Amino acid sequence: MKLSKTLLATSALTVAAAGAYAAGHGMADSMTLVSWGGAYQSSQQKAYVEPYIAMNDGVSATWDESSAEAVAKLRAMNEAGNITWDLVDVVAADAIRLCDEGLALEVDHDELLAAAPDGTDASDDFGDLIVSDCFIPQIVYSTTFGYRTDMVPEGVEPPSDICSVFDLETYPGKRALEKRPINNMEWALLCDGVAKEDVYDVLETDEGQDQALAKLDTIKDEVIWWSAGADTPQLLADGEIFMGSTYNGRLFSVIEEQDQPVGMMWDAQVFDLDGWIIPAGLPEDRLARVKDFVRFATDTQRLADQAKYISYGPARASSAPLVSTHADLGIEMAPHMPTDPNNAANTFLYNYEFWADYRDDIDAKFQAWLAQ
Repeated sequence: MKLSKTLLATSALTVAAAGAYAAGHGMADSMTLVSWGGAYQSSQQKAYVEPYIAMNDGVSATWDESSAEAVAKLRAMNEAGNITWDLVDVVAADAIRLCDEGLALEVDHDELLAAAPDGTDASDDFGDLIVSDCFIPQIVYSTTFGYRTDMVPEGVEPPSDICSVFDLETYPGKRALEKRPINNMEWALLCDGVAKEDVYDVLETDEGQDQALAKLDTIKDEVIWWSAGADTPQLLADGEIFMGSTYNGRLFSVIEEQDQPVGMMWDAQVFDLDGWIIPAGLPEDRLARVKDFVRFATDTQRLADQAKYISYGPARASSAPLVSTHADLGIEMAPHMPTDPNNAANTFLYNYEFWADYRDDIDAKFQAWLAQ
């Protein structure tokens, strides 16, 4: 009860602050928000766009589902001198690139974002998830594996170790892997005896890259390669594969919403981050509106509310205790989060800087290996 009162008071202060800010600044009455479509964008719409619009008469928000092309499109807009987007949802690696290129606005997180209900500064509440001066974190998600529970061989324990992916003898059947080197190369090295802390040191060498591809060679004939996040869930639902990698939120949907015979394998799940960037060069009225919106949309309660609709962990530490039940299913959401202690016993953190430096070269080598 005490926590609820605190949150109500904090929300009231947030609304009051927003009103005061609006009164002193000319704010645009519309926003173009960019995201990924699907269930994730829907969770954003329900958790913070709809409440914000309800509190701000006359304000509208339009979605553009172009986040996958955000870097290229913002480069083109900047070149043309016509920035049509107001707020863009991107993965952390793209935020770093956009910030480095001067296409995203650098922000003071403690000035821009609301403090936690107990007064903790936003920068401390988000902590290490602020990976760039331009990046405003929203969620932690992971790439991990799902498997068909009804295809586990009789007398064999269900797969629980990442190296089960490479064990065709114990766990026969097709696998689905993303058609890119990221994550696959890391998992291959882990299962070829490389210590977790040494993976990127090994992977930066030609020999290490060859080692990873040689390990992937051992299952290549049994792999179906995917490009869209929906591919593996569909392959699992159709029984065309035994196991496959995809985003944990997609697997949650297959398991809990579609009630398919699919299990989660959390071992060595690869954590990644998603959040907002504000494009550089916005006119003052649009910038003022976006700043007002993003302060509201990233407060403790709003990020916790998003978890009612999708199984991604809120980026604020103060939001985690407030994660409750799924809005439609009524099930507790905390056990389905990649950040839940039971699921996060052995995680692998994606190295943004490594892939920014080596992506082009390793991509070329990986695609050449695929074509062999």
